[in-house]
Amino acid sequence: MTPTLVRQHLPHAGAAPRVDLRARARDWSEIQERMLVPLYEAVYERLDVGPTTRLLGLGCGSGLALLMAAARGAAVTGVDASPERMALARQRLLPEAGATRAPAGARLVDGSPRDSTEPGASAYTLVTAFEPIGCLAGDSEGLGGLLAEATPLAGRGAAVVLAGWGPPERCATTSVLRVATKLAEPLRSTGSWRPALRDDLEDVAQRAGLKPDGSGRVACPFGYADVDSAVRGLKSTGLFDAAITATDQVQVDKELTEALHPHQRQDGTVWMPNVFRYLIARTR
Repeated sequence: MTPTLVRQHLPHAGAAPRVDLRARARDWSEIQERMLVPLYEAVYERLDVGPTTRLLGLGCGSGLALLMAAARGAAVTGVDASPERMALARQRLLPEAGATRAPAGARLVDGSPRDSTEPGASAYTLVTAFEPIGCLAGDSEGLGGLLAEATPLAGRGAAVVLAGWGPPERCATTSVLRVATKLAEPLRSTGSWRPALRDDLEDVAQRAGLKPDGSGRVACPFGYADVDSAVRGLKSTGLFDAAITATDQVQVDKELTEALHPHQRQDGTVWMPNVFRYLIARTR
């Protein structure tokens, strides 16, 4: 098993899907979140994240990326709009929530980046948005809103990292994600899946007033113990919310299971090679 798929996508408009949010958060934390570990490692290594880093993680989910940065000595603050994922992040990162070997100085904030600052605190030196964009119509607008709140909290020249899906032809999961488009077609909502575009990250950075300062691609294969784990992990990303709203859980599970069959190996495991992009930009 490798790390897990991309974490939940940024909130988007539309009808609320009929899902168990606590179960989804557990599936994200236990199955899917690890899929982007190669991305986190590549970014932290390139930016030399360490004791002098003051990091703000936007959409921090259940806190794995923060934990990895804290292990390098960084002071980390995480923000997320999902109470269910934040509860799991607290268990990982905060001593008062029962976390073992909790990093010193870690902070978690529900809701807005504006609430992440403390009186007299230094400016952030690094802002990360590891929630990959480029697969949901309208997800870049949601990220733009978060950046508008977060970048004023960072120092001049601070690094801002954006992440996105790579070219569809380099992502085996693309064929599976097309299920979301087919099932959600009646709604035509802003939360529907779409293929990633080449300049998704650059467009967001430009609108946020950031200066691009490098980019990279990272192999992040999705590996699952079996088809059931793959279905649960993929649904935990939020990419199938519109499909669930348009149909139901049973139909989405059925279609996903069928789409995963070409990626199932003889031992029952599921393996899908993928490439993700990251863009490093700087505040002005």
